[in-house]
Amino acid sequence: MDTDEIHLRRLPGPHTDSEFHGVDFLPEDLNEAPEETGMRVNKKYSCLPAEEKGIHIINIRAIEDIGYDQHESTLLNSLSKNPDADCKYGLYFRDGKRKVDYILVYHYKRSSAGRTLARRVHHNDSSTRNTKQDQPLPGKGVQLEMGEGEPHVDCHEDDKRFRREEYEGNLVEAGLELEHDEDTKIHGVGFVKIHAPWNVLCREAEFLKLKMPTKKMYQINQTHGLLKKINTVIQKITEPIQPKVAEHKPQTMKRLSYPFSREKQHLFDLSDRDSFFDSKTRSTIVYEILKRTTCTKAKYSMGKGEGRKKETALLNKRRKCGKYGITSLLANGVYTAAYPLHDGDYEGENVEPNDRKLLCEEWASYGVFYKYQPIDLVRKYFGEKIGLYFAWLGVYTQMLIPASIVGIIVFLYGCATVDENIPSMEMCDERNNITMCPLCDRTCSYWKMSSACATARASHLFDNPATVFFSVFMALWAATFMEHWKRKQMRLNYRWDLTGFEEEEDHPRAEYEAKVLKKSLRKEHKHKETDKEKLTWKDRFPAYLTNFVGIIFMVGLTFAIVFGVIIYRISTAAALAISSTPSGRSSVRVTVTATAVIINLVVIIILDEVYGCIARWLTQIEVPKTDKNFEERLIFKAFLLKFVNAYTPIFYVAFFKGRFVGRPGDYVYIFHSFRMEECAPGGCLMELCIQLSIIMLGKQLIQNNLFEIGIPKMKKFIRYMKLKRRRSLDHEEHMKKKQRYEVDYNLEPFAGLTPEYMEMIIQFGFVTLFVASFPLAPLFALLNNIIEIRLDAKKFVTELRRPVAVRAKDIGIWYNILRGIGKLAVIINAFVISFTSDFIPRLVYLYMYSENGTMHGFVNHTLSSFNVSDFQAGTAPNDPMDLGYEVQICRYKDYREPPWSENKYDISKDFWAVLAARLAFVIVFQNLVMFMSEFVDWIIPDIPKDISQQIHKEKVLMVEVFMREEQGKQQMLETWKEKGKKKGENCNNHSPRLSRSHSGSLSSCHSYPLDV
Repeated sequence: MDTDEIHLRRLPGPHTDSEFHGVDFLPEDLNEAPEETGMRVNKKYSCLPAEEKGIHIINIRAIEDIGYDQHESTLLNSLSKNPDADCKYGLYFRDGKRKVDYILVYHYKRSSAGRTLARRVHHNDSSTRNTKQDQPLPGKGVQLEMGEGEPHVDCHEDDKRFRREEYEGNLVEAGLELEHDEDTKIHGVGFVKIHAPWNVLCREAEFLKLKMPTKKMYQINQTHGLLKKINTVIQKITEPIQPKVAEHKPQTMKRLSYPFSREKQHLFDLSDRDSFFDSKTRSTIVYEILKRTTCTKAKYSMGKGEGRKKETALLNKRRKCGKYGITSLLANGVYTAAYPLHDGDYEGENVEPNDRKLLCEEWASYGVFYKYQPIDLVRKYFGEKIGLYFAWLGVYTQMLIPASIVGIIVFLYGCATVDENIPSMEMCDERNNITMCPLCDRTCSYWKMSSACATARASHLFDNPATVFFSVFMALWAATFMEHWKRKQMRLNYRWDLTGFEEEEDHPRAEYEAKVLKKSLRKEHKHKETDKEKLTWKDRFPAYLTNFVGIIFMVGLTFAIVFGVIIYRISTAAALAISSTPSGRSSVRVTVTATAVIINLVVIIILDEVYGCIARWLTQIEVPKTDKNFEERLIFKAFLLKFVNAYTPIFYVAFFKGRFVGRPGDYVYIFHSFRMEECAPGGCLMELCIQLSIIMLGKQLIQNNLFEIGIPKMKKFIRYMKLKRRRSLDHEEHMKKKQRYEVDYNLEPFAGLTPEYMEMIIQFGFVTLFVASFPLAPLFALLNNIIEIRLDAKKFVTELRRPVAVRAKDIGIWYNILRGIGKLAVIINAFVISFTSDFIPRLVYLYMYSENGTMHGFVNHTLSSFNVSDFQAGTAPNDPMDLGYEVQICRYKDYREPPWSENKYDISKDFWAVLAARLAFVIVFQNLVMFMSEFVDWIIPDIPKDISQQIHKEKVLMVEVFMREEQGKQQMLETWKEKGKKKGENCNNHSPRLSRSHSGSLSSCHSYPLDV
């Protein structure tokens, strides 16, 4: 007897019908009409292998009631005789030949009468009920008659079961082969293994227009002369940092690719059909079938009563209006998960070589951080969309290397010239005896400018002439990076055969279909006959209004939090100024700035998570039609909210702090009690640098790395503890090795690339937007990305379920966001240099006011004088003798008329001269850098010359292949025609009598060319 067969004969002795409920026996008339029965069975299971035709799959659920428990082991062995060795622990069907291409997971409730004996049931492509006859799926079990001791199954669970049966039946009709497994270590969870046979793969590959390699090979154009020698030297130098994978080696020959066609199978190399479609392509094809296949006849099959009738009526309406694809079934809980399998284990002894193991060793390991990524292998395993993300991340990280080197040089230049900086030397010179006005009312006293010496010297590290050059360099760097990525993208499109790929309209999302269904039901209730419904702007108007109000509210919340931190800074500065220790008073600014930035960082990290959830909710209520529309709208909202959240505190320090302070005797107050804070005498650029560095480093360290490492580790530990608890309850079952699909089910589901892109885009903003204030930003971004690449790689290979491979030829909307940030960076850096730093005031002083052409006297030029007798009542310091002498004139940073002038305390002409110079610099800098960026964009072609030549060569070769094929067909037809003519002439040369006697032969001669 075959291992997958079960022969159940009538048992001797009397038995009542109740003893055999739920069991399908062989038909009574099998002996009387074997041919008729055999025909009926074979018609139903026509696709079964020869040795399995005519088998009646029985429902094992009630075998325990028969009374033959002693044969339990025999039955189990007959169903699962050494299955794990044959199916390679879940990678293949039980026959060990058909590969598992996709997995569907569902929850089910077991009967309390006892556990199922044999839950691994063979279920291939045709082992399903005929949907027209309303018969249950073989292997799924027939509808059970409810015994007295067996509780009723929940009606919703019953409906889910019928939906699964119908859906799986439709999958089988689409050509897929299924196999069920409920004998798992995860209680209450069943798995449906899906295999796509060769004919289905060919059919779907033709539908999807998948480009597949043909037999024709051609040589890739190679460089000659000096360029060839240079490339050879570069290859030898970079050989130690190349990954040891076959896909990464330079190729000199390439197969010609052509969209797969069943009529032109002779063009393709089909010598090894098992590997012609790789696992990534197979899972993509199956997923397309799963999305396209619908379930429309779900119904309740058990229970009585008015409630059940109403629910059935509702389902009848749904059957008229709605269809349930895999996305709808997942959303409704009919299936709990759907995913392709990983290729195998990536660690352990005696692990067979596979792409996953190779990726883990050569890509997802921190020990290979210095190596290039095996992008072609990543694409082969995960698909083009994920491959493009890691390729973009690799290009971005490589481009950060020159930016980091230049940033380090600029920083070192500031360190080398700090002792030669005249303004900071004047501020630190105690002999100048410059007395500054109080920083707050009453509690703060006068203070010496020399006490801010450390801040002034530190400001020069980032506020020096080299930062202007660095800002121009980074603007050009951003343009060069975008052009370099476009060229790299075109190379990948050529290598991955995506040159002619155009994205087709995706299937509607489950939520969209449900919304359309509700709309149809409402119109049907009003007895309106309608065509195919779709959602209009009127249907979405409440969602649009909610989106607008929600985004405005979230942006307002961010501003309110920043305003609250400003109040904290002001009040804390006033409290620390009361300190009696001189050291406490001298470190007021640093203490206040550092603590406020830490508060901002914590708030930003918390709000980032909140805004991500809110953006998803706002997108969901819009009900976009396709997944692509959903993703684009989600990205836009999430980026807008996270951009405002991350950069609002930095924008405040860069452009608003110290701008609306007023002057001594006429300060600006918040709530009539808090005085607006001022910039330090050296400017606000140092505070901007502190703010930017702490937020950037904090986000990268805490949010990007600790969260990505810590949270998955914590979830893994929780799952391990749960499994350990279960293992103690059922030791024998858990001693078995898990199947591949069970192991993958315990992994985290893939949540998309949006979070990965988002953190890199925000980092790109930190690197480019305010780089004039923090030249070391590219260096810290580079160090973070070296870790980030391996961290993301490890997550994709070891901690996530294998995502469905998605074809894509670019990075989508993210490219437009990057270009927008690059343009915005030019404008922001122009304003930072001109308004936040002292670069423009120094130039104005040097060329307009300096007596000897040096910076001596610059500090005194930027300070205005104030007569302490002009303080408003109640705002003068409580201790005017704190410095040991009486102060009559104090200084403050501004361009105003002195108290002895006719228009005292009015804005002076120097202010307008500096303002005009600042605006002129913004205009010149912005237009100059924009022009240079556009020039770089224009001078660098988007498509490399060699790639355009190769694409043209492929077209020419493909035309030649088809021309030769047509010529061969034409020659063959002409040869057959000539043979037919010769045969006809021979027949005509016969005598008439012979012709009459061989009339049949003669007619066949004349009909021969027609047959050909």
